[in-house]
Amino acid sequence: MRRYLVAGNWKMNTTRATGEELAGALAANASAEEAGVEVLVCPPFPYVSAISEKVSGSAVQVGAQDVYFEAGGAFTGEVSVDMLKDVGCQYVLIGHSERRHVMGECDETINKKVKAAIAGGLKVVLCVGELLSEREASQTEAVLDRQMEGGLADISESDANHLVIAYEPVWAIGTGVVATTEQAESAHDHLRKWVAKHYTAAFADQIRILYGGSVKADNAEALLGQPNVDGALVGGASLKADAFIPIIDAARKLASA
Repeated sequence: MRRYLVAGNWKMNTTRATGEELAGALAANASAEEAGVEVLVCPPFPYVSAISEKVSGSAVQVGAQDVYFEAGGAFTGEVSVDMLKDVGCQYVLIGHSERRHVMGECDETINKKVKAAIAGGLKVVLCVGELLSEREASQTEAVLDRQMEGGLADISESDANHLVIAYEPVWAIGTGVVATTEQAESAHDHLRKWVAKHYTAAFADQIRILYGGSVKADNAEALLGQPNVDGALVGGASLKADAFIPIIDAARKLASA
């Protein structure tokens, strides 16, 4: 059975104080190694070190929201893989829809970041997903294929072992609109079949695919209960412990069933 991963993407939110308070509550809730659920938080760059210290000794892992593909040098404003590892990161989000559609990142850049992160020893959460206009034009699967092919170009199965996929329909992020369980499962099933076709069936069966898009306590269990949904990438609901912990609890409930 694939182990659930519940990840919180804090985006450009929190202060150091509120972030540490949130991290402390999550660490207390996941104080020991969890058999069925992995918990991850991705705070803003300035607070990664403080949050890493706050969750030290708990089952909560820490990731960054982005990374640059060069090892170092004259790249003002960027952060390298080694820098992230140095402050306690185990994971990094790459290709989030806001990076794609607000900051203009292309699949080629995303692919370079994936390669650099994996080569440097970070686990990658690769985000893919379609715009509302693309879904309405029945292009969802074509968009997912293009983003997977671009983001994973020249990535071997061995390297892809360090990878998690996150399906995040852009039309459902921060909008309050949630993909139906059928829509989520259909996209996840398509992504798993893509992995089977481009790698192996055995690998496709073990790779984790998260759903991201207005996940909350009241819909988490239904979404996570789908056969091909292996966790959640949570935005707004990850900013308050009393909203995020019930999502983790939903995963725990399903994992122990």
